[in-house]
Amino acid sequence: MNGRSRLGRAGVALAATAALSLSLLGAQGPAAAKGNQNAKPFEAMTQNLYLGADVGVALDLLPDVPAAAQFMWDQVAATDFTARAPKLAGIAARYAPDVIGLQEATTWRCQKNAWSPVVDIYNFTDQYLEATADAGVPYVVAEAGGEQAFNPGFSIGPIPGLSVVVDPETFQPIFEQDFATCGFQMADALLVRADLADQVTAVGQNDYDRALGIPGLVDIVRGYAWADVTVSGHDTRFVTTHLESLWTFDEVTAAGDQSRQLAAELADVTKPMVVMGDFNSDPRDPRPAGAPNPGGQPEASDACPAQPDDPTPDTASTECNSYWVMRNAGYTDIGPDVDDPMNYTWGSDAELAGPDSGRIASALDMGNPYGFTDRLDYIFVKNGVQTKSKNSPEIIGNVWPDSPDNWTCENTANQIENTEEVSQVLTDAGLLDAPILGTGVCFPTDHAGVVSQLRIVPGQER
Repeated sequence: MNGRSRLGRAGVALAATAALSLSLLGAQGPAAAKGNQNAKPFEAMTQNLYLGADVGVALDLLPDVPAAAQFMWDQVAATDFTARAPKLAGIAARYAPDVIGLQEATTWRCQKNAWSPVVDIYNFTDQYLEATADAGVPYVVAEAGGEQAFNPGFSIGPIPGLSVVVDPETFQPIFEQDFATCGFQMADALLVRADLADQVTAVGQNDYDRALGIPGLVDIVRGYAWADVTVSGHDTRFVTTHLESLWTFDEVTAAGDQSRQLAAELADVTKPMVVMGDFNSDPRDPRPAGAPNPGGQPEASDACPAQPDDPTPDTASTECNSYWVMRNAGYTDIGPDVDDPMNYTWGSDAELAGPDSGRIASALDMGNPYGFTDRLDYIFVKNGVQTKSKNSPEIIGNVWPDSPDNWTCENTANQIENTEEVSQVLTDAGLLDAPILGTGVCFPTDHAGVVSQLRIVPGQER
């Protein structure tokens, strides 16, 4: 696949090394950093890597499994994680956070035939870790006692005769044939910067009880991974999770139930806590009938009451809203401001070629020029963890088209056409000088991330 732009490795490594040095030493120099560990800030980042395909469309194709499998594989090939990984690693290197929570850390696996071994075609976690090392700020999956902070989530293995997909460019070099039988596993992983690997004191993972089932195919199991890491002189619990996005009208959402389980299972943790991830919940959900809802978020019903005006943790409807479940459980959303449309984190084209053409008009009406219409990604803190400053939390990877985080994508006609269409809309709105023609410009993933510098206030742990 051609047309990919990459950051210069030497420049990224130099900048990352400088950032890492500052992060390790602190603003006051080595002596002050050693003598004032309690005041030293640390950073956390959450990032959804994107499975690589629109699961909603694939589900609509069922029970035609071969059609759903080919559709997903075509999009995975178009959103090529090998091209995206260096861009995502460049974002991590720019901030050098102590801990990163990953969601949709996917492995795509294929086999030549039913009796041959399964081969990892894409392993997002391994590729991301390799790319961070190349960028100059390496990370590892948090590990303690021989276990990793890795929740395998759910998987659909290769199904002989059904999940057969055609891709000569990929499979000829590996299997010497044009097709293979493929499946995937979608996980959550908690990473620590490599220099902090020996500061991990415990790890674990758990699945949520509420799972959605696709009859005859798979139960969509979600969960979370956690690690206790010593930062700023404090043993601190970090959690990464990805709650369910699918919902049924007039039923309590799976994401709501999953967040209640998460809050309950963490309720007895008294150490400082940082819980981050894709909660698949906007503070405005469930949306009242007639309210803007271009992303298809849960709608208000008897089972899922709409939010009151100006909801607070005490007054918000929590039945179907994981954001307000976490706030009601005593967690602080470190920001940035969830009510500011510039801080929305979801709304890209399924093949990543800029904003979704069907949502760009709504995004502009809401006040977001990059196509994002919903806030789904958060960092929640508790037990003495605070932001270092109001300016610290940032939304990352949300600028289009003029950002070094994006990549040139020309793997499908859609990537070029979507880029041309949405750039024309932005040009007409006076936000671009001219439309982009004849090429595609792609986000590194379909979710913007969140990064923040944090500190622990001694004495406020429970």
